[in-house]
Amino acid sequence: MKKLYEKSELAFALVCIMAYCVLQSLANPLNRMLGVQYSASALFCALQAMSLWLFIWQNGLFQRYGLCKPSVPSKQFLYYIPLLILMTRNFWNGIAINLPLSGMVCYIVCMLCVGFVEEVIFRGLLFKALEKDSVNIAIVISSVTFGLGHLLNLVNGSGAGLVENLFQVTGAIAIGFLFVVLFYRGKSLYPCVIAHAVINITSAFANVEGLTMERRMIFHLALIAITAGYTFVLNKTLLQKPRTNGNGKVDR
Repeated sequence: MKKLYEKSELAFALVCIMAYCVLQSLANPLNRMLGVQYSASALFCALQAMSLWLFIWQNGLFQRYGLCKPSVPSKQFLYYIPLLILMTRNFWNGIAINLPLSGMVCYIVCMLCVGFVEEVIFRGLLFKALEKDSVNIAIVISSVTFGLGHLLNLVNGSGAGLVENLFQVTGAIAIGFLFVVLFYRGKSLYPCVIAHAVINITSAFANVEGLTMERRMIFHLALIAITAGYTFVLNKTLLQKPRTNGNGKVDR
């Protein structure tokens, strides 16, 4: 892994993304074989999360990939209030229990790891690999790639239908833009990881009773509006300042 990383950070990022997609696709039929929902998904995702953490730790890359305290005070991020609102999105139609206890435990473990893995590989590895050439292009590619990656749910046995998947893709692209801006401006991935994990975990408690297409569209448009508005405000109010290391050199 280290040799590939040293040769090409972008190639390393793409390999990590492909490995994640393949493992999660393989996990779906294994979940059914084991008879416990999300059991294999949780195991595979936990293993990849630990592998990424160990790689970042062994190579001293915590600062580069934002596994550190934000460099910008929370006041300048509006105390993350819009982000907190987005974290409640799965409760906008009420609360329900959608999984048995065993499945719920595995789902929560899986989604905790998904929040970490997806943020590291899309907002961390992929964005940082592209940032040196063009920040704007890096933001777009990181966000769109993250969103389009959800198209895999149509064919990997997850059971997602076309309409549901389109909501996933468009919502993920919008949130992807917000998360990469949060990371770029604040130099920390932790707000993104926490928000991502909470949004995913709370989906297990989302109430779908009475959730008509019209109501779902309204909720989705509200999510897009909050995300786009918050991203716009952050881009206008926060100026990017290069971080320097102990030697006074700019940390890229």
